[in-house]
Amino acid sequence: MLQLQAESNVPTDFGEFRMMAFSENEKDWMPHMALIAKNTDLTKPVNVRIHSECITGEVFHSQKCECGQQLNSAMQYMQDNGGMIIYLRQEGRNIGIINKLKAYALQEKGFDTVQANLELGLPADDRNFDIAIEMLNKLNVKSVNLMTNNPEKIKIIEDSDINFNSRIPLQIKSNLSSASYLKTKKDFFGHLLDDENS
Repeated sequence: MLQLQAESNVPTDFGEFRMMAFSENEKDWMPHMALIAKNTDLTKPVNVRIHSECITGEVFHSQKCECGQQLNSAMQYMQDNGGMIIYLRQEGRNIGIINKLKAYALQEKGFDTVQANLELGLPADDRNFDIAIEMLNKLNVKSVNLMTNNPEKIKIIEDSDINFNSRIPLQIKSNLSSASYLKTKKDFFGHLLDDENS
C-alpha cells in the first residue's frame, strides 16, 4: 500500500506546486510523486496528467521522444488551469535506463521502439497505471479531466471508481529524431495523435 511519506510547497519555473512523495517505504529513494498546482480544487473534476519518468527526455533533453516537452506543457497547463501531475517512476516504459539505452542502440540498427524492447526479451510496455489510481484515491479525487493521448490511460480511469470526465489532448510536434517513435506510438499503441504532427 502506498503511503504519503512527505510533502512540501516547491516553486518551479512554471509556478508553485505542492509536491507529495508516495511509496510503501519511507526510505524509498525513488517514490512516485504528485505535483498539485496552487488553487486546485480537488472536490471538482481535476485536470490530471499521468506521466512516467523519462530521464533522457526530461533531464538531458533527448529529441528521440517528446516526454520532456510533454511534462513542461503539463506543468504550465496545470498552473494556468489548476490540476495535478502524477509522476510515476517507470523509466523507459518501466524497463529502466540501462535497458532503455540498449533499446536505443538497437533502434540505431533499424528496430523501432517496440521491436527493440521485444528483441531484448522485454515487454513492449511494462508500466503499471494502477499506481496512479491508488494515488488519486489517496488524494480523494473523484473525477478527472485526463491530459493524455494514450487510450490505455483512459481505460484505466474508466475501469476504476474515478469518473472520467473528459480528455485533454497533449500533442508535441515531431522532429526528425522523434517522428518514427511517434508513428509507432500511434500505429502500435493506438495513441490519439494527428497525422500531420506524428
